[in-house]
Amino acid sequence: MQVISVGFIQGGQALNVISETVKFGGTFRSFSSDGFNLLQKRIKETIEMQSTVYRCTATIDFFEDSLKPYPTTVNDESMYRHVKEVGEALLGEPNMLLSSMIMAAEDFGFYAQKMPSAMYFIGTKNESSGPHRSLHSPYLEIDEEVLPIGAALHASVAISYLRASSSA
Repeated sequence: MQVISVGFIQGGQALNVISETVKFGGTFRSFSSDGFNLLQKRIKETIEMQSTVYRCTATIDFFEDSLKPYPTTVNDESMYRHVKEVGEALLGEPNMLLSSMIMAAEDFGFYAQKMPSAMYFIGTKNESSGPHRSLHSPYLEIDEEVLPIGAALHASVAISYLRASSSA
């Protein structure tokens, strides 16, 4: 699955004049590196072909010289199993829920390219504290009571991984 989001379009200032230049930009994401690369290629091809159809020019800039694109974040299967086992032992099986795949631009993807990794979320929503706000909302409130539990989970995952690695 792939997604393209157009975040802005900048053109002229008058309602009755066709602008000489229009700029637009946004993001594109995929669940796989191959899908991401294919999507980038198709975006470039489509814009270039459409500019030819309308007898104009187009410049495509993915800012690769100044901004490294976020890689897809894919959990390593063995690390996922490790985190799941530790979490179930620490918090109980009913408290470990499998999240559906999401298309987030995540710094964690850079780590996952370097070593076996698994990204997981720690629930911070408290149903009794009012309406839930999304992560990017200025009104987001988290239940800070969960922070020691999250710290314990992180530490337990790391310690048990290091113990298992040193005995292997």
